[in-house]
Amino acid sequence: MAGLTNMQAMFTKLSLSCGMKKPSVLLSCVRNASKKTGGSSKNRVGRPRGKGRGIKKVDSTEVTRGTIIVRQLGLNFHPGLNVGIGVDRTLYAKEPGTVIMTTEKVNPNWNHKEIKRFYAEYQDDDTPIYKTYFHILPKPLPNKFKLVEQI
Repeated sequence: MAGLTNMQAMFTKLSLSCGMKKPSVLLSCVRNASKKTGGSSKNRVGRPRGKGRGIKKVDSTEVTRGTIIVRQLGLNFHPGLNVGIGVDRTLYAKEPGTVIMTTEKVNPNWNHKEIKRFYAEYQDDDTPIYKTYFHILPKPLPNKFKLVEQI
């Protein structure tokens, strides 16, 4: 390799190690490792995912039976007319209809353990507690009734 510059000698060594005969085709020998370089996949490594809590169906939305309206950790929202509450305090529709949100005054039963847990700071005060309730107004039934003559 006498008479070659340092750069040419280095290219020749690299091309011979890759099994190439000409140093000009050196770029095709470079190995491109496929890595995930997306920011979102990098940022999620080792971090827990969100639980997806919050209001799922807003006011005046049409829902079917069993549709989840709110997922919550505490007791921020309360069930109203035709709305059920799950074991994990998820509010769901018991009947098909329209979602209605109202803010109402709460008169809690202070002897209940769940009420003591969520409203302990309000127990000694006489200030009223206002919370958001979710109601389902059912769809009106079709008029399929016929008037029968009275005897």
